[in-house]
This record gives sequence, C-alpha cells and structure tokens, in this order.
Amino acid sequence: MTGSGAGDAVDGDAGAAGFDRTALAALRLAGHVLAVCGELAGAAGLTAARWQVIGAVAGAPQTAAGIARTLGITRQSVRRTADLLVADGLATWEPNPAHRRARLLTPTALGRAAIGRTAPHRAAYAHRLAAELGGGERLADAARALERLTAAVERAAARPATRMRRTPPPPPLYPQWGKQN
Repeated sequence: MTGSGAGDAVDGDAGAAGFDRTALAALRLAGHVLAVCGELAGAAGLTAARWQVIGAVAGAPQTAAGIARTLGITRQSVRRTADLLVADGLATWEPNPAHRRARLLTPTALGRAAIGRTAPHRAAYAHRLAAELGGGERLADAARALERLTAAVERAAARPATRMRRTPPPPPLYPQWGKQN
C-alpha cells in the first residue's frame, strides 16, 4: 500500500526490506560501538556497562529509571551496574527531593576522574571517525540521523497496533509423550 503523505504506510515488501536492512545495520553498528566503548572504558579501568551508567550521570544525577530511559536498557540492569559503581566508590546514591524512594545516582570525585581518563581516547577516536566520514559536520549529521531513527523506532513501538504480541508456542507434536502414566 502506498500513500501520499509523510505519515502514510510504505509498500509492504519495500518497507519490510528497508526495516530489515536498517535493523541489521543498527545491530552491526551497536556491536562495533560497544566494542569501541569497551576499549575506551578499559583505559579508565571500567567496563563498557559501568562507563555507560556513570557517563549518563556525569552531567546531572539521575534515578535508575531515568538512566535506563537514557540508555535504552532495563532499570534492573542499571541498578545492578550502579550498585557496583557505588561499591567501588565511583558513585553514590543520594536522596531525591522529588521522590522519596527513587534515589539519584551521582558520580564521586573518583568516578569523575575515571570519566576524565577516557577523554583523550574519546577525542582521538572521534577525530578518526570524523575523518572517515569526511569531517566533523558529517559525523554530526550521522548523529542527528541516528537520533531521528531512534525517536521514530520509539514512536512506532509505542503504538498499540504495532506492538508485537507473543504468540503461543505450537502444540507438541506428540502430546502423549508429555503425559505421566
């Protein structure tokens, strides 16, 4: 089905192929980015997961739920990683004036120093990546395109009609095998 407006549906086969290509490219990119993040984090003695979480609160304290939304991961994963950061003295849980139970994760001086140790490595990698793309403006364009794609995926996933529903498993081929005699 084709449409005439920007919000109209695209051809089924073309849309599915476009989605498949986009999904595979995004997954491949995510794998590469996570590997690079692991290397950059390692320079500061952190894992990629710890660097992501502490980096999310470098600018301002956040709750575990807020960090999860920022990073697109589960709150439970953030909580486990944040608790490890706290145990290592890289962050603290502070009271949240807006919510009694949802505390705010804040980097300590030690945590800020760890983030700082990644700065020269991040800058060098960003310079190499920008050079590969043909300049800093092209890198900024790529970031904006990824932000638009992320927002579109989030909007599409939020629509009830497009939410995936888990289908029940097929019935067993030989139901009698599961019965107790």
